[in-house]
Amino acid sequence: MADYYEILGISKDASKDEIKSAFRRKARELHPDVNKAPDAEEKFKELGKAYETLSDDNKRATYDRYGEDGLKNAGFDTGGPFAGGFGDLNDIFETFFGGFGGFGFGGAPDPNAPQRGDDLRYDIKLKFEEAAFGVNKEIKFDHLEVCPDCNGTGAEKGTQKKTCPQCNGSGQVKTVTRTPLGSFAQITTCPHCHGSGQVIDKPCKTCQGHGQITKERKVEIKIPAGVDNMSKIRVSSQGDCGINGGPNGDLFVVIHVEPSNYYKRDGINVFTELDISPAQAVMGDIVTIKTLDGEKEVQIPSGIQHSNIVKIKGAGIPVITKPSQRGDHIVVVKIKIPTRLTDEEKQLYQRLYEINGGKKPQKSIMSKVKGVFR
Repeated sequence: MADYYEILGISKDASKDEIKSAFRRKARELHPDVNKAPDAEEKFKELGKAYETLSDDNKRATYDRYGEDGLKNAGFDTGGPFAGGFGDLNDIFETFFGGFGGFGFGGAPDPNAPQRGDDLRYDIKLKFEEAAFGVNKEIKFDHLEVCPDCNGTGAEKGTQKKTCPQCNGSGQVKTVTRTPLGSFAQITTCPHCHGSGQVIDKPCKTCQGHGQITKERKVEIKIPAGVDNMSKIRVSSQGDCGINGGPNGDLFVVIHVEPSNYYKRDGINVFTELDISPAQAVMGDIVTIKTLDGEKEVQIPSGIQHSNIVKIKGAGIPVITKPSQRGDHIVVVKIKIPTRLTDEEKQLYQRLYEINGGKKPQKSIMSKVKGVFR
């Protein structure tokens, strides 16, 4: 004798909800229209028998105490819901699933219900500075609008949609397949009206019966300061129009920021490089730096090392949610070694070399050095 709990894959203390859930899951796996295994039909019958028994408190109590023989002795029908053949499975599954649509795994959506329009995407290029400080841009794009001549019905002016003669307005057609085990009914979407239950005898000439037309739209987009590459801006209700009176979709503007040859961005900070001479590194200096706000003078401290940074506070990218707050402009210092020297510079470097304990180069070495700085 098969174990009903094992068939359903549940424990012996499973609740009614757990029993029902297990049956729903197993029924989808074993349904003869899905599972083509030779023993699928038999397993499906056993599944129905197990569910019918364990979902009934009296039958379950008798089964738990005496097993399947005890059910028979108590006068309970042990054939299960599918013992006499599958019959109209849609009626059977109506009990368990609240209706099959096709063969009942959830009802089909109403095609005449209001449906939201599709979202649209528009890609736009910005210069580095435009992304940093924000800009207004006018964009043009094609989208779907409700046909002005038929108001979205798809029918010519003065006419109306009619009930579909093939499905009588239900939007579904039922086909019955006879098998050795009985008749199997399957419900599918009506191919004539595509599930709407209505047909159009005279389609609108403007939209060819679609109820929508393609039209160019112009929209001015306010791009906020601080947007970064691949940022998205949502413009509400500027997508395709809805169907059956549903709301419009949205427009998503995707930002593509052109890279700058001068600035490098990291979050809300910008980085630039500054070449200085060894003398400037040793002595310090005041230099003019190009920033997003224009030219600014920056103090280079004496003794600065190669790749050290100098920070200009508040000269970076605005915070997109708080434009009054900004990141920093970070200057990365690069000490540039000269490759060409005047005679005076050569003498000065030679003097520094000697002061710092260097030994005077031999002639052969000196000639090579001079060759470098020639």
